[in-house]
Amino acid sequence: MEKQELAEIRNHMGKTQKQLAQLLGISLKAIKSFEQGWRNIPAYIERQVLFLLAAKKALNKNNKPCWEIKKCPMTIRQNCPAWELQVGQLCWFINGTMCQGKVQQDWSEKMKICRKCKVFKSMIPFIGSDDQSS
Repeated sequence: MEKQELAEIRNHMGKTQKQLAQLLGISLKAIKSFEQGWRNIPAYIERQVLFLLAAKKALNKNNKPCWEIKKCPMTIRQNCPAWELQVGQLCWFINGTMCQGKVQQDWSEKMKICRKCKVFKSMIPFIGSDDQSS
């Protein structure tokens, strides 16, 4: 996550730097450092910020789950935590999901794929790549 994305998400959520720091359980100084680009944003902060943004949007029960959108075969679904937990709109948040037919080994690799995906973009519409073909 880039510094401008963090500030954009914070503003979209209507939070001050102090309020976001409290939500994340970190210091105000850390938020300022992330937004100024003095410190890299750790994966655990990125995950939590994206989850809070998705929660603010409120999961729409009418949205199709990822396995339907991506037309995953049953053999893939049965090995995917998103299917097992029935959280098809939060597949991007769950580690070990079967993105593009295989498990992604770490958060940064997973997010490279997720940021281009229709499912992620439906939950976090202003973040990520312009390519919605995934």
